[in-house]
Amino acid sequence: MVRRGCAVATDVHRGQGPVSALDRFFHVSERGSTVRTELVAGLATWLTMAYILFVNPAILGSVPDPTGRSLPFDQVLTVTALVAGVMTILMGVVANYPFALAAGLGLNAFVAFTLVGGFGLTWPQAMGVIVLEGLAITVLVLTGFREAVLNAIPMDLKRAIGIGIGLFIAFIGLVNAGVVIKGEGTPVTLNPDFTSLRMLTFALGFVITAGLVARRMRGALLVGILATTVLAIVINEGFGGGRLWEAVGPDVARIPSRVVGTPDFSLLGDFSLTGVFDAVPFLTAVALVVSVMLSDFFDTMGTVIGIAGEAGLLDREGKLPGINRVLLIDSLAAAAGGAASASSNTTYIESAAGVSEGGRTGLTAVVVGALFLVSIVASPLAGVIPPEATAPVLVIVGYFMMTLVREIDWADPGIGIPALLTVGMMPFTYSITNGVGAGFIAYTAIAVLRGRWREVHPLLYAVSAVFVWYFVRGLLA
Repeated sequence: MVRRGCAVATDVHRGQGPVSALDRFFHVSERGSTVRTELVAGLATWLTMAYILFVNPAILGSVPDPTGRSLPFDQVLTVTALVAGVMTILMGVVANYPFALAAGLGLNAFVAFTLVGGFGLTWPQAMGVIVLEGLAITVLVLTGFREAVLNAIPMDLKRAIGIGIGLFIAFIGLVNAGVVIKGEGTPVTLNPDFTSLRMLTFALGFVITAGLVARRMRGALLVGILATTVLAIVINEGFGGGRLWEAVGPDVARIPSRVVGTPDFSLLGDFSLTGVFDAVPFLTAVALVVSVMLSDFFDTMGTVIGIAGEAGLLDREGKLPGINRVLLIDSLAAAAGGAASASSNTTYIESAAGVSEGGRTGLTAVVVGALFLVSIVASPLAGVIPPEATAPVLVIVGYFMMTLVREIDWADPGIGIPALLTVGMMPFTYSITNGVGAGFIAYTAIAVLRGRWREVHPLLYAVSAVFVWYFVRGLLA
């Protein structure tokens, strides 16, 4: 591949056209790629992560705040596409790596179900928390402190957080689809009405999506959502008289009257930077910001290093040249996501799809970002998506994140027990914060009891102490 890329680059540099300019700006040939390969890689990445355009509005719009306000699907879709597009293009131009960004799954669940649903924050207050954590991470990046913080967390515990979020997301999907409901005498149970048309739609959609993923079809999640939506429209119009999904929303699962419409940017700037401190005690507010910040830490670092390694972009010491630029754009994306009410934006593991297609430079990211910007005008079409179409994807994404389970050293109780608490507490308490806190506390406590307290970074003791105080006060229930 390297020889072919260099040969093509020699021919390209002889010209003076736009292809030559792109090659020089992004150093395409120097990394053994071609402009055409980068374009194809960008399309591949976008196809594998475009599902977030539908899933993010479904998650953020599923929980009303204490004022009764819910975020409209089409407005969230618009800002989701906007922030993802702009920040991914910046990643490509500034950092020159094939990393794409969008609203982070798990982080958006934290915003919806923990900040709004659990702590009773309004949507502007919740998005203010995201802005604060993004700005905090930006400061850590600029001071060089972020890497030190990340080095304090054991890799197994980082993996456990990712696994727990994956299980949590899958559980949310089952709840959204109505498969799991509140039981009589038990916290949850299986919905006995499994023959309903809505349940049937989810089941068929799940089989379709899982089958496409199993066949390794590019864009399987997006195709699964679209196929299930068509199925939902047929079922809704044919068997439900157009009223089957009215309980969810009058516009879902219907043939759209138009495909292209005017984007709604009403959510831009709809956040309160200090509102969280008015809604909850000061230390609780700080803990919420820190919790989101920690989740953002682990997701980004694991994704960047993993994809860069697959692409052969790491140096001999296993480091990514210019990683601070990557981390800076990622941290700014988190703040931008909160400022736009799209939730924290983070680097996506689906970027690996483009790398598999040969993407090696920021040109791949620019293509992904451009496609997200084009998607802004698709809100009328996307507005027909019912929760039964996005729920299968949530379950499948949970599967993707759960694959990390094999990388944890379960034979070591000092790792396995904290990992179990981290993974289990997230879905069972419907709170990412609870899982992170339980894992940190268990890890530090077991290390002390085993006489290995020197192996624990002092920063981890400090964070664990904060979580102990919150659990004792009952603020994280």
